[in-house]
Amino acid sequence: MEDLGEPEKLVESITCMEVPLYKAAAEGKIEEFDNRQELNLESLKTPNYDNVLHVNLANSERTASAWSFKSRSRRSNRSDFVKKILGKCPSLLLQTNRKGQTPLHIAARYGRSTTVKLFIESRADGDIENLGMDELKAVREMLRLKDEESNTALHVAARYGHVGVVQALLKHEDPDFPYSVNKNHETPLYLAAKGGYGRSVTKLLDKWKSTVHGGPYGRTTLHAAVMSGDVETTKIILKEKGDLTKETDEIGHTPLHYAAHLGRNSIVEELLKEDVSAAYIGDKKWEMTPLLMAARQGYGLTVRKILFHCPASCEKVDKRGWNLLHFVAFRDNPLQLILFFSAIGDAELEYGSVKNLMDWKDTYGITPQQVYDACQGVASSENNQHIVVNEEVAEKAINPVPSSTINREDLQKTRDTHLVVAALVATVTFAAAITVPGGFKGEKELDQGTPFLIHDAAFKAFVITDALAFGLSVCTLIIHFDMVNPLFSRSHDKISGIMLADRFLGYATYAMVIAFCTANYAVLKPSHGLAIISCSLGLSFFLFYLLKKSVISTLTVTSWELHKNLSFREILTINRFLTKNLDSVDEIGKRIDALRKP
Repeated sequence: MEDLGEPEKLVESITCMEVPLYKAAAEGKIEEFDNRQELNLESLKTPNYDNVLHVNLANSERTASAWSFKSRSRRSNRSDFVKKILGKCPSLLLQTNRKGQTPLHIAARYGRSTTVKLFIESRADGDIENLGMDELKAVREMLRLKDEESNTALHVAARYGHVGVVQALLKHEDPDFPYSVNKNHETPLYLAAKGGYGRSVTKLLDKWKSTVHGGPYGRTTLHAAVMSGDVETTKIILKEKGDLTKETDEIGHTPLHYAAHLGRNSIVEELLKEDVSAAYIGDKKWEMTPLLMAARQGYGLTVRKILFHCPASCEKVDKRGWNLLHFVAFRDNPLQLILFFSAIGDAELEYGSVKNLMDWKDTYGITPQQVYDACQGVASSENNQHIVVNEEVAEKAINPVPSSTINREDLQKTRDTHLVVAALVATVTFAAAITVPGGFKGEKELDQGTPFLIHDAAFKAFVITDALAFGLSVCTLIIHFDMVNPLFSRSHDKISGIMLADRFLGYATYAMVIAFCTANYAVLKPSHGLAIISCSLGLSFFLFYLLKKSVISTLTVTSWELHKNLSFREILTINRFLTKNLDSVDEIGKRIDALRKP
């Protein structure tokens, strides 16, 4: 067997690959290379030091995916091309590009299991089923070559879930060989678990029974599987290594913390079936349990699932003395609170201890009820802010909780605007309904008073959307009239009503725009081009809305980044609330403000 030695280092003297040769390599056309006997394949490179094999493997993937019905013949052509190129220049197998990748790395990246077997066969220079010690050593040296990120071909195949390549690479590997981590401290097993590739995880576990389950930041493969969101991968790791449920990362988060924070309900179920004790483990910073994390994120279903398996976990508090309901109380959006408690269902009835949490005080003597009342107060607009947290769990930021702080004058201005717009929409749509586009049939017609366009599809769409706009605008007016009712004396009830009215009015506006466009189309239908132009201009409203939403979204992200850098380390800062009982709420605000300071 020819000794190829160590992988070649990058050299300054190369022959730049010409365009015809590059295309021939990409398409697997060996004829171009057969006709150029003077070529030195060993020095033929691209500017990134990719050799002929690198180019072929990286480009054949795109070509084959474009014509799937030709993929079988292309695989055959690629195999023939690789065999013939290696026959001409075996040393290409160990050459690296600028990223330190050998052709084996590229084959692993694109899932070329057949090519991987060809490389192993070429390196062994014989029957791969009956390798001698020297041949086996040479093959294993090639398999363990690392790129500049310290990834072997197995790391790459595991990252992208190519189980066929993983199996081919493992076949000739030593079961006792400890695969080292890459520069990101990731093993092949960790990468496969993080990608949610259960079959690859199974192959790796079958090969290495005593494999290391560690990963970056103190995480385990079970943490990685939870982050992927794949239930089957989680089950596989739990079956092999169930005690990982109690393992924590650098900041004390167990896999259950991750699942609760990410809202992975099915995975929460599997983890709790394996070990309920993990539900009582608090993290290092705030001693937060998975239940508290789920509540902080607003995941009612996750909270319910944890309570079902571990009812007593609701009694656990964090370092500040906050319990489940302290976190729930910050969900100041009434609709969000309704959805949260709907998800929890009858948890209060099923678990009596939950009901008692409302009166539990934190280390500053503040109960969840007091926090909730304070959050529902109407605050000065000068103190309008967002509650932000400069933290991430499982590579996902903690959900920011908006603090709705609006003064009474702003509420009244919003009501006045809604009333004017709703009345205008109702008037316009009512007028459009009684003066329909196209007019009515005259007295001499059998169906006197019937619209001329009654059988036209565009006219029918106009009638429906016009009626919808009228109905929603009237509903908006009714909601605002009801706000005069003493039952709406509480500020958060008024905010809820305004939010609902705002949504109804928005839908009414959309329906009115569509009604306008369909009416125009119905009457201009004989002039097809004009009708289409008219509708397009009318519907540009929606384009404006999308652009506006995109700009606001961008500004929100920018604002979020600024807030992250300026916010306190804690979850909430409450300043000053203008309510009937101003002094007591002010005191709550001061206490919580003090609690937030470093």
